[in-house]
Amino acid sequence: MGTPTTLVVHAAGCVLWRRSPVTGDIELCLVHRPKYDDWSWPKGKLKRGEDPLAAALREVAEETGHTAVPSAELPTVRYLAKGRPKQVRYWAAEALSGTFTPTSEVDRILWLPPDRARAHLTEPRDAALVPALLATLHEIRDTPVSST
Repeated sequence: MGTPTTLVVHAAGCVLWRRSPVTGDIELCLVHRPKYDDWSWPKGKLKRGEDPLAAALREVAEETGHTAVPSAELPTVRYLAKGRPKQVRYWAAEALSGTFTPTSEVDRILWLPPDRARAHLTEPRDAALVPALLATLHEIRDTPVSST
């Protein structure tokens, strides 16, 4: 029998990407959370009644300072957090304008090529979203993507 949905922590986030201002290649944004000393995708818990995509875009803005244009939904990541099941829905999102300002929640961001981003993520479960994003970019935008 499954876990009742009331016990599941619902969160949402984005795999935020841009074209490198220098090379034009795809770069992915990772956020560093000093509380956990980890590198992850921008994400956060849904507010009561909040739409998951709206929450994902809100979290991107709060954590990275960037506005983003979402495209396809990526695989949902499920895991236990503090003994409770957590479900994080992710979307591919292209970064538009914005400027990062460090906060107590996120003190650094990195823009890395896909392979370096995948290797830099703290949790292996987050790494599976890199090939999913690249496949989505290739399909939806017919964007020539390099994994390096």
